[in-house]
Amino acid sequence: MIHLAKLLFIGGTEIIFILFIVVLVFGADKLPEIARGLGKGMRTLRDATNDIKHEVTKSAKDSNIIDTDTTKEIQEEINKVKDDLENFTGSVKRNM
Repeated sequence: MIHLAKLLFIGGTEIIFILFIVVLVFGADKLPEIARGLGKGMRTLRDATNDIKHEVTKSAKDSNIIDTDTTKEIQEEINKVKDDLENFTGSVKRNM
């Protein structure tokens, strides 16, 4: 049986019911204002998390916790191994 993806464990009918209740409580005129406020709040939250990530990364680089040269070298090696593996599996698939 195929299960449909659910957003936060809420199905389509529940979302429609919630939207219906929101329209009844706030009215159709207030919905754009509410959506705009939610959008601004989400944007502020995203900006704050990006700032925190930036500050943590900056302080880690300043403290030499993160060595970017080493991570780049490791990523290059991983990519080489990945390419070699893809080439090998491609030849095996063609021979089958």
